Amino acid sequence: TMSSFGLLQVGLILSCTTKITSLHCNHLRLQQSKVIESSLRLLDKMGEKFPRQCLREKTSFRFPKQVLKTRQKESMKVAIEEIFQHIFYIFSKNLTLARWDGQALEQFQNGLYRQIEQAGICATEKRTQHSWSRAPSRLELKRYFQQIDCFLKDRQHSRCSWEVSRAEMRRCLQFVEKVVRRL
Repeated sequence: TMSSFGLLQVGLILSCTTKITSLHCNHLRLQQSKVIESSLRLLDKMGEKFPRQCLREKTSFRFPKQVLKTRQKESMKVAIEEIFQHIFYIFSKNLTLARWDGQALEQFQNGLYRQIEQAGICATEKRTQHSWSRAPSRLELKRYFQQIDCFLKDRQHSRCSWEVSRAEMRRCLQFVEKVVRRL
């Protein structure tokens, strides 16, 4: 009958998407690497060189490098995904004064979002949120991004505060890129 044929099709589609998902999860590191590369390119494309009038506002946020000094590859993947989530969160609100190329910004946001979504699927597939969820370094990471968020809020999301934050995200992603390359 038609209904059993329809069920068969649905079953086939589901089994294929599960296989595709597993395949994607095996290549998560490669995807992360590509997302980082394209994010760095887009961060540059979004705005021009760092505006000289913003030099006074430069702040040292100090990325907590120990976050990525774990020996466990799974924890590393989860940490990198969390970094993507924080960056996405920061770059998804109050951007009116940023004066950036809208298309580059949108591509930047979309790339991060897709990667976060994919990692979410892989995490539920493996059920791995193990030791990372309680790690002190996770708190450090949260604090680092909160500093940036507060910096933006304190300066009413001014153009210069966004430029400082963009430069900081660039440094952060460059560090993550080095770590991912070594994996």
